[in-house]
Amino acid sequence: MGFSIDRFDHVVINCHDPAATADWYARVLGMTVEKFGPAGRTALRFGNQKINLRPLGALDTDPAWTTAATEAAGAQDLCFVTTTSPDEVAAHLTACGVTIEQGPVTKIGALGDMISHYCRDLDGNLIEIAVYPE
Repeated sequence: MGFSIDRFDHVVINCHDPAATADWYARVLGMTVEKFGPAGRTALRFGNQKINLRPLGALDTDPAWTTAATEAAGAQDLCFVTTTSPDEVAAHLTACGVTIEQGPVTKIGALGDMISHYCRDLDGNLIEIAVYPE
């Protein structure tokens, strides 16, 4: 093969309400909200990562959006890694009023065993918050 992939640059989440979604990710997961581009699109930043938020129906108002063949909110399963303890993850989610659907449970991630909690964002995307044991 002529090249290999090094990393993700960003992912795009389709959502009903980018402002409300951005607020949830900032409040619950500590991400930073930013606006970008001439149309003032919304993105979330954490570490060296970025998530762009694409409103449903965006192609109707902005044909410059390039997107997947199927436009759907709530179809993502995302796993985020934190260095805090599983107990602190559970306490924070509870304090934010977020229902923990499962956890703590041991799962196998890209780097081996991890302890995860599962919840859902405003659109129903499955959010996994994982801690790799030291």
